[in-house]
Amino acid sequence: MRPPLQNDVTKQNIEALSEFRFQLRLFLRFSETAARAEEITPLQYLLLLHVKGFPGRDWATIGELAERLQAAPNSAVALVSRCEAAGLVTRLQSAVDHRHVEVHLAARGERCLMNLVALHKIELNALRSVFSVSKLWRH
Repeated sequence: MRPPLQNDVTKQNIEALSEFRFQLRLFLRFSETAARAEEITPLQYLLLLHVKGFPGRDWATIGELAERLQAAPNSAVALVSRCEAAGLVTRLQSAVDHRHVEVHLAARGERCLMNLVALHKIELNALRSVFSVSKLWRH
C-alpha cells in the first residue's frame, strides 16, 4: 500500500490521531478490565460478542469467528473449546451443511455478554466525540 502524499498531513492531524489512539487504548483497557470482572478473558468476551453480533443471526461458524477475530481457524477452534468448557458457548452441527459447526451462546455466555455490552454502551456514549473520525482530517 502506497502512503498518501505527506504534504496533506498537518500537525493538527497528527495530534488528533494521537488523541484518537490514546482514547482507543483507554477504551480497550476498560474493555479488558470489564471482561475480567465478569471472570472471563478479553478474548472470550470478543468471541461472545462476535457470536451474538453476527449479522442476521445469533450464532456463527468457526470460520466466521476466525475472520472476525482475525485469527487462524485452529486458534478459533481452541478458543471455542475453552469457552465451551467454561459454559459460555455450545456447538451444534449445522442442519443445512453438516460440514459446518454452529457456535451458540450458552446461558452463562448470554448473561456475561449482556452485562458487558451494557457497560460498553455507557463507556462508548462517554467517548462519542472522541471517536468521531471525521474530525481527525479537518484541513
